[in-house]
Amino acid sequence: MAGAVRQPIDEKALAKYIDDNVPIIKTPIDLKQFGFGQSNPTYQITDATGQRYVLRKKPPGKLLSKTAHKVEREYRVLHALEATDVAVPKTYCLCEDDGVVGTPFYIMEFLDGRIFEDFLMPGVSPEERTALWREAVRTLARLHAVDVRKVGLERFGRAEGFYGRQTETWATICESQAQAVDVETGEPVGQLPHFEELVGFFRDERLRPRDRATLVHGDYKIDNLVFNTKEAKVIGILDWEMSTIGHPLSDICNLITQFYLARSPGASAYADSANFLPGKTPGLPQPDQIVQWYTEVSGYDPRPDLAWGAAFNIFKLAGVCQGIAARYAARQASSAKARMYIHTRVPLAEFAWELAREARDAKGVEAKL
Repeated sequence: MAGAVRQPIDEKALAKYIDDNVPIIKTPIDLKQFGFGQSNPTYQITDATGQRYVLRKKPPGKLLSKTAHKVEREYRVLHALEATDVAVPKTYCLCEDDGVVGTPFYIMEFLDGRIFEDFLMPGVSPEERTALWREAVRTLARLHAVDVRKVGLERFGRAEGFYGRQTETWATICESQAQAVDVETGEPVGQLPHFEELVGFFRDERLRPRDRATLVHGDYKIDNLVFNTKEAKVIGILDWEMSTIGHPLSDICNLITQFYLARSPGASAYADSANFLPGKTPGLPQPDQIVQWYTEVSGYDPRPDLAWGAAFNIFKLAGVCQGIAARYAARQASSAKARMYIHTRVPLAEFAWELAREARDAKGVEAKL
């Protein structure tokens, strides 16, 4: 739900920009800020007719990473997918002029549906819980089936070497984030445990999954989906800033991350993580079933690479939480939940290292880790 604006912007300048460029939105406008969105501040616009819209912008201040907060990429992919069977909100404008609200932003459709911040989906029946998860999996398979050339995204990323590039990208991000210093205490954020060992593992081409290339979301999970209020149907996928051309395994592993975190108390920011374990939540499918659904629709069976992919995704999640810690150190964190994630980065990195060792052993490759 949207509430008080925690990060004020120039509402008069925004209203003038809307008058000049987005005639469908009628001024004057009312502005509120959503509680979600640790990376890019997200606002709800209500116009003079009562219609609601969503504004996403880059955070204020000096950005710690050149590869994150790319609202321009979000706009580009959302706009391109409007012509496909992938459910996305309609976009209305992209403003790259810092002079309007301080940083680039775009405005998109407000989707009136259900967002399950709790992936266990409390309040629904076991049957509906199963149906909602199955729809999420089918939606992902449809996304991976998009012909990027037909929608003008063939240059949205490189088809080869996705995980190699991801490894170097996240190594660079983590090194930068580790150097961030708290503006009040002077304490550095610090590097993740086992950072060098993990990066060395992911750089080992003998262990890395073979290249596959599709459009990938980059952060595909239940709380980035908007479901119809009355049926198990996805009406929109949100938060596309990490989307690219890449390996579909990355999205699959991201979707089932909570099931892995349930194995490692302390690695999850959620107290009910154990409820993802088999038999704990009626109607909640387990990873084997989720992967089977995906394989049936997409034709790609990711099971041989799941262990490696899970290790990488947990490492990446540790990096995301380190980034939230770095932004909080600079007092740039844009979510009311930021503090909850800061303390999980250490157990996440420890668990990623455990999974990496399991993946290495499963591959049967002798390597000095």
